Amino acid sequence: FLACLLLSEEDGVAAVALANCTSGPLLGTLAADLVRIVAEAEPRIPEPWRPAPEVDGSVLELAGAWYWGTHSFGLRLPADGSLELGPLAGSGRRARFRAEPDGTWTGLSGYYAGETLRAVRREDGSLSHLDLGSFVFTREPYEVGASVPGGVEPEAWRGGE
Repeated sequence: FLACLLLSEEDGVAAVALANCTSGPLLGTLAADLVRIVAEAEPRIPEPWRPAPEVDGSVLELAGAWYWGTHSFGLRLPADGSLELGPLAGSGRRARFRAEPDGTWTGLSGYYAGETLRAVRREDGSLSHLDLGSFVFTREPYEVGASVPGGVEPEAWRGGE
């Protein structure tokens, strides 16, 4: 019989080839091909989720649901210290942001590339809204008292009464 065991520690893949003969098949080549095919074609098993190391409270406060008008977005905190903004459902504008020393964030990708994201706070220090270029994101759709460019006319939102 012939036997070959070949493994790739880097890819986390191994192959075993067995033949019931004393000569002939090149089992080393066969096992190497199997390892290469699996390493190239199989999806990688992702690293298990781990909580991010300590996150600054003022940054953590930014995470969660935000609304531009009535369109819902999620602001996420990846482990690399950036921010990701994207729709909570369906398709739409997505972007990644990097922190700046002055407490603002700069868009790195998508529609908001190069734009500044700024957390706007009330006089008491609580978070009011996000200002992203000319876009205002609030915690509630058309939140009462929020800074909405052009304002919101309460009598105009009655749905055709």
